[in-house]
Amino acid sequence: MAQPNARLRRYLEDELDECRNEDLQERLDELDELGAVFDEEAVASDVRALSALGNETRYRLVRLLVEADSELCVCEITPLVDVSDSAVSHALSTLADAGLVTKRKDGRWRKYRATTRASALCTVLDGSR
Repeated sequence: MAQPNARLRRYLEDELDECRNEDLQERLDELDELGAVFDEEAVASDVRALSALGNETRYRLVRLLVEADSELCVCEITPLVDVSDSAVSHALSTLADAGLVTKRKDGRWRKYRATTRASALCTVLDGSR
């Protein structure tokens, strides 16, 4: 830990023209508070969701379900994407595991719906273009 503290001390010296031990400790305390915002479970969940969207097929499926704003059966989804049935099923499973779609079985049919989180992520992406 000595190396990062030495580097931080040099940075504070540049910023403040001098750096006392109190200045260094105050900044370290501020940085500790900042680092405390990381809830490891939330970070893992966010990374899963973002990773799931990092594949074109999965992204298209989420977009499709968000735009549909209702449940769609796999048999309705598959003709709309240019991948195999098994690729669609695998992608939907990954999206469900990431919390971006919900699935339910209705007799012999599987139906999927975008979650609020998926809708929010698509809204953010739309607004950032």
